[in-house]
Amino acid sequence: MTDEDLTAALNENNAPFAKLMGVVMTLVTKDRIEGELKVTHDHCTIPATLHGGAIMALADNMGGIGAFVNMPPGSTTSTIESKTNFLRPIPLGQTAKAVTTPVNIGRTLQVWKTEIFRDDGKLAAVVTQTQIIRQA
Repeated sequence: MTDEDLTAALNENNAPFAKLMGVVMTLVTKDRIEGELKVTHDHCTIPATLHGGAIMALADNMGGIGAFVNMPPGSTTSTIESKTNFLRPIPLGQTAKAVTTPVNIGRTLQVWKTEIFRDDGKLAAVVTQTQIIRQA
């Protein structure tokens, strides 16, 4: 399966909550996942900037996809830890761009780092999460 086919398949079969939020995967490989979230009024806090929970949900989805494409067939994954550093706001109307890369891919634990950028290219948040892999 090509990277393009994998990306399309994961967009079609993404988690229901990610679809509800409007997360769109733009690249999915075993060692790099990229996605976007257009910041709408429904994603915002006051003032009109992307809510921290939306940032965390975007990153959680990205790390989960990374774990999914790297785990043995028939296994399942779940987030067991997540830490977020919020660095800058992402205003309404911009697109949050997420880049997720592995820190460590082990047999039972995977650690993923997601960097989320604003339209001006500045880093808005860094999320590190740990995924447990449960064997079939």
